Amino acid sequence: MILFKTGTDNALTVVNEKPFRLERDMQKIFERNLPVIMGLELVKSECSIKNKRIDTLAYDPQSNAFVIIEYKRNRNISVFDQGITYLNLMLQYKEVFLVEYNESLGRNLKRSDVDWSQTRVVFVSTDFTENQIEATNFRDLSIELWQVKRYENGTMAVIPIKKSHTAESIGQLAGKNDSAIRTVAEEIKTYTESDLLQGKPDETAELYERFKGAILNLTDDIEVKPLKFWVSFKKDGHNIASIEVQQRNLKLFINVKSGKLDDPKRLARDVATIGHFGSGDYEIKVADDRNLEYIMSLVKQAI
Repeated sequence: MILFKTGTDNALTVVNEKPFRLERDMQKIFERNLPVIMGLELVKSECSIKNKRIDTLAYDPQSNAFVIIEYKRNRNISVFDQGITYLNLMLQYKEVFLVEYNESLGRNLKRSDVDWSQTRVVFVSTDFTENQIEATNFRDLSIELWQVKRYENGTMAVIPIKKSHTAESIGQLAGKNDSAIRTVAEEIKTYTESDLLQGKPDETAELYERFKGAILNLTDDIEVKPLKFWVSFKKDGHNIASIEVQQRNLKLFINVKSGKLDDPKRLARDVATIGHFGSGDYEIKVADDRNLEYIMSLVKQAI
């Protein structure tokens, strides 16, 4: 990617990359801005668990799961092996991670509050090799690669590397004599839209597809992220809307703070103080697409 700066006479000037000198430089920026970049809570920096040092331990309040983040400037590492090691560490020592969370944040998170099947590991680097990308290209492997570039004008680009549409299942490796891979394949689940639509009537599935398509048409680069109970729609790492697929209708949540949504027709209900699955303070129950265009005008307010 080449970054340009536009001058007053529309002349373009190349903005040069300003490489990170140390991994710690990347780490400081990410930890300071985790809610902005990834929607995560910082639990602890430089966390040591059972002789393993974790660069950043974070928590995802949307999926109720822990996230381990590692920062790499060295391209010659096996992100697959290290990622599998960390995922197993989490699954084997759940109580230790709970203690770190509660002591660091002064809370009382219980083991049953955490969805351990949504545990994931994120590697952050200025670049990844083709081998590293290919090694983690399994559709149901909770190892993510995030590329970051810093430029001389203070701009920083953060680009999650998406898995290919033809990515295979990690289960194909789990059959081999590797207990670590087998444990990860059995206990950690990457959900799909098919999982959430399973057992639902065709009419409900078609309604979901119409609303999904309308959301994706609002702007470029909206990411569809299926979770355990709902589908999240993200833009630049931030959740803008969520859809919970029910048997006969949809529940659509708009990620706008309570009191901030401009809704003349009053279709949305403020659920800021009510427990719910999706992310956002406003809920709309949808049984058909009669108000589709108007509802999209509400969702657009979250972008």
